Amino acid sequence: MTAESLTGGLIGATLTSIPGSSRSFWGGFIVYSPEAKTRLLGVPAGILRGFGAVSRETAESMARGALAASGADIAVAVTGVAGPGGGTVDTPVGTVWIALASAVSPGGDDAVKGGGVFSARYRFRGSRRRVRAETALRSLRLLAAQLDR
Repeated sequence: MTAESLTGGLIGATLTSIPGSSRSFWGGFIVYSPEAKTRLLGVPAGILRGFGAVSRETAESMARGALAASGADIAVAVTGVAGPGGGTVDTPVGTVWIALASAVSPGGDDAVKGGGVFSARYRFRGSRRRVRAETALRSLRLLAAQLDR
């Protein structure tokens, strides 16, 4: 399951380019606007107002919401500022939050526990296209590492 903001479906498109992916990929949400995050994934408006769309809290809420809406076992969510505009001093262009949420416990001390969430902040440099591509790549690597547990 994917919940994508700045990547606009790039992660889902990459997953579905793999033959046979329909056996394990349920689908995804493209939630570019704050309203979509709230309506489709249940991200509380208070989180968006209080922490902003590009925050740990929003990414984690997106991932949890994707799990709840789909019944999938694992979800990856991304939110960030791809540029070239839109950055701030606290959240410059290239800032990305990636969150993984899991409904099952794969084990391991640093694993996403059953119902748990892992999130991390990244700063990718380069063009809008590069920031989006790096976000998708890092998301897929995190997802693959989690699935290998």
